[in-house]
Amino acid sequence: MRGLIRDHHPDLADLPLLQVVGGWDNQQWRLGDDLAVRLPRTPRGPELLRKEYRWLPELAPRLPLPVPVPQRIGEPTEQFPHTWLITTWVPGQPADRTPISDHGAADTLAAFLRALHQQAPADGPVSPGRGVPLRTLELGFEEILADLEVDDTVRKIWAEAVAAPEWAGPPMWLHGDLHPANVVVEDGVLTGVIDFGDLSTGDPACDLAAAWILLPDGAADRFFEVYAIADESTITRARGCAAGKALALISVGDAGDKGLPGGKPTWGPAGRRTLERLLAVGW
Repeated sequence: MRGLIRDHHPDLADLPLLQVVGGWDNQQWRLGDDLAVRLPRTPRGPELLRKEYRWLPELAPRLPLPVPVPQRIGEPTEQFPHTWLITTWVPGQPADRTPISDHGAADTLAAFLRALHQQAPADGPVSPGRGVPLRTLELGFEEILADLEVDDTVRKIWAEAVAAPEWAGPPMWLHGDLHPANVVVEDGVLTGVIDFGDLSTGDPACDLAAAWILLPDGAADRFFEVYAIADESTITRARGCAAGKALALISVGDAGDKGLPGGKPTWGPAGRRTLERLLAVGW
């Protein structure tokens, strides 16, 4: 890693370098006090980094929380044949390790998503499974559900979300993957949003699912009060998105508990907490 930085960005080569635990498509290092290096480790990783490099500098200035703003891009070479990225560092601990406990986070997250959820340009990115009609995701939902023992009410939440009217507005900017490993926390307070690899456009319900995925128990009502522009159909779809994300987190968490490749032991508890919040709202 040090040699790669020295060859491409020699002015940064002497900064302290520390590998960071976590990541999915990319491995991250902290570079000095203010920067981070991200190297892809999955086939789709380079494409996601290029997407961030293209769009985040435009979006970041209007967002009320720190996000990793790309500073420099590393082009593929014989030494490392993939795109890589240097971004700003967003301080804090991932919420899958230190959950959000501050109830003021409902206001913070709502303000962040109001700022992000603006109409996207015609050439905005589209990501499979992010912001798309839920009926197109039913097969994946059923496949995950078949491997897990969960309350039958989860299936009802999903079915009602699929049956709800689809998003009829213009494609909106979306983070696309708001779960606890992709936000950071300091002293229980939500302080930043990271990993925009699944940045996409479409139905905002995809992101609004974070009301149950990220926030403390009982904070969802306050979140939607502050967000203010989600109708009942959108909230219903958001519940379905939250149920689907919870099952995915549990599945990945179970793989981590078994020591399987790609498993994340900290994700399972986050997924189960999400289901508990969804089931506590009177279904």
